[in-house]
Amino acid sequence: MIRISFAAVLLASAAPALAETHTVSPGDGAQERLQEALILAEPGDTIMLEAGRYTLTDGLSLDVEGVTIRGAGMDGTVLDFTTQEGSGEGLLVTSDNVTLRDFALENPKGDGIKSKGADNIVYYRVRVTWTNGPDPSNGAYAIYPVESTGVLVDGVKVTGASDAGIYVGQSNRITVRNSIAEANVAGIEIENSRNALVEHNIATRNTGGILVFDLPGLPVMGGGNVVIANNLVVANDTANFAPPGNIVAGVRRGTGIMVMANESVLIEDNIIDENPTAPIMVIAFTQQFEDERYNPLARNIVIGENLYGRGGDDPQLEGAEMLMAAFGGSLPPVMWDGLGSLYAVADTAGWTLNLPEPGKGVAGASPAPLSVPEPDGEFDRSGIGAPPELEERI
Repeated sequence: MIRISFAAVLLASAAPALAETHTVSPGDGAQERLQEALILAEPGDTIMLEAGRYTLTDGLSLDVEGVTIRGAGMDGTVLDFTTQEGSGEGLLVTSDNVTLRDFALENPKGDGIKSKGADNIVYYRVRVTWTNGPDPSNGAYAIYPVESTGVLVDGVKVTGASDAGIYVGQSNRITVRNSIAEANVAGIEIENSRNALVEHNIATRNTGGILVFDLPGLPVMGGGNVVIANNLVVANDTANFAPPGNIVAGVRRGTGIMVMANESVLIEDNIIDENPTAPIMVIAFTQQFEDERYNPLARNIVIGENLYGRGGDDPQLEGAEMLMAAFGGSLPPVMWDGLGSLYAVADTAGWTLNLPEPGKGVAGASPAPLSVPEPDGEFDRSGIGAPPELEERI
């Protein structure tokens, strides 16, 4: 009996402390009280942000595993960084199994929320807004998970990012869904990442709606296995306001969905309307690079059934007037540079530049109606999307 009691004491002392809820309210000293709560939190704790506007003058950070930051709604709890000093993130997360939900950030000087190396992270009903609208002085990314395995972005709203509203980079097992990306340079961007599902989102009034990139020179290379399905990609007609030198500064106003230098991407069941340059664009990376791991071509890109509305009627492309005249007043919905490999379901209207090689501009182009093979079998969706266990946290 004595031995059993002693063992019980040992077990009790080894068990983690019971999870606690730490409530933070707006008002004087909110900056210090909130950051203190983030530092002192234990794994499993919840930081509850009461309703109201929090005036913050510096970025926040979280480096404790398993913490939930929960507010009173994306319009109820607002972290206001309008007077933020410096140019860092509004919130930086560097720990695993974190849940961020039901609050907003406004006017961070740098990125909105950045999570780096933070596996199994959930962004749920979070809003990031730059209230002055499209402006090159706005932060680059609103929602910014990078170098992570397991990312679920659900029900967020992002507005005004000078690069991408929702950006997922160098990551694996990703879902972005049920979200609104409006008036950013890129609405949603999946870069150097694998196994991503982008579904049931609205991308509107951006320069480009949904972009899938692979870029050279980054630690993680070889993006692919991406499904873009059941999204509303409409009226992406905002002039590009990215700072010069940014890779997305080259995105043409009026791009609906663009795939560049990626592999195994399926685009189907989307509604794509009022994108004046191109509803869908599939192209190679055209700049010089030295990374031997890098493949600049778009490969095994599959265009399934989509609903196309107006588009291609004001293309921001070299020789646009001649091209429009050749195609009867507007360009067909799918544009391909002719490099790599593309498949499309029967009767997909499109055109190709028929470029002979990447990186040489349009020299040697011979524009023509699109003629590519139909998809060979079902697209392999195995392993695509965020791990199912992340669902339990929303």
